[in-house]
Amino acid sequence: MTQLKIDAEQQASLIATAHAAADAARAMTLQYFRGTSLGTESKLAAGFDPVTVADRGAEEIMRKVISEMRPDDAIHGEEFGPKEGTSGLTWVLDPIDGTRGFISGTPTWGVLIACRGEAGVHLGVIDQPYIGERFFGGFGVAEVVGPHGVKPLGVRKDVALSDAIIFTTFPEVGTPADRRGFENVANKCKLTRYGMDCYAYALLAAGQIDLVIEAGLQPYDILGPIGVIEAAGGVVTDWQGKSAKNGGRVVAAGSQALLSEALDLLKDA
Repeated sequence: MTQLKIDAEQQASLIATAHAAADAARAMTLQYFRGTSLGTESKLAAGFDPVTVADRGAEEIMRKVISEMRPDDAIHGEEFGPKEGTSGLTWVLDPIDGTRGFISGTPTWGVLIACRGEAGVHLGVIDQPYIGERFFGGFGVAEVVGPHGVKPLGVRKDVALSDAIIFTTFPEVGTPADRRGFENVANKCKLTRYGMDCYAYALLAAGQIDLVIEAGLQPYDILGPIGVIEAAGGVVTDWQGKSAKNGGRVVAAGSQALLSEALDLLKDA
C-alpha cells in the first residue's frame, strides 16, 4: 500500500476545511437544539433510532462546505451515504452523534468529522456546539478550544484499571453479551458513568477519564474520535486489539497498558 503524502500546504487546507465544516454544522444544529420544531423520526420499523431535521441539515451543510473547499475529496456521511472522490482522501461525517441526547436536551451529543486515507485517520474533530467546545487532533496538533480558551489535549497515563474512570452508552446500545463484556471491565474500575455518547471520547482525550467501551458502532461514530484520541496520546482498537476503523465493538484507553488490561477482560465476550 502506498501511503498518501500530505505536505504542509495540504495539511493547512485539510485543517481549515475541518473547522469550516464544523462551524457550519454548529450553526445549523444550534437552530434546533432545545427547540420545539425538531421533527423527530425513527430509522427503524421496530425500536427507536432517531433522526431529525437537524441531523440532515448539518450533514448537508458540511458536505457543501467540503465540496466547495476540497472538490476532489470523497465524502461519507451517516445520513446521505458516499460521494466518490479522486484525491485518496475521504471525509467521514456524523452530523449529530448522540441524537437521543440531542432530542432530550442534554449537551453530550456532538458533531464528528474525520479525514482518512488508506493508511488511517489523518485528523478528527469532536465539536459540542452548545457548550462551545471543539476537540481537534491531527498533524501534530491536539487541542480543545472552549470556554477556558485554547488548551492542549493529553490522556492520563499510568492509571491502573482499579483506579480508572470508565464511560459507555450501555445499556442503551449493544446486545446482552456486549453489556456483559463491558461489565467485566467496569466491575474492576473505580467509577462508571453512562450515556455520554461521543463526549466520552472527548473527555478521554482531555485526560478526565480513562476508558470508553462501546459496541454496535459505525465508522462515522468512531473515526473522528480516533483522530482526536490518537493525537492526544491514547489508543483505540476493537475488542480483539485490532483496528477499530470499521466500528463494531470498540475500546478507547489512555494507555496501551490499560488497554491490555481491558482487552483481557473483554476477550470472552
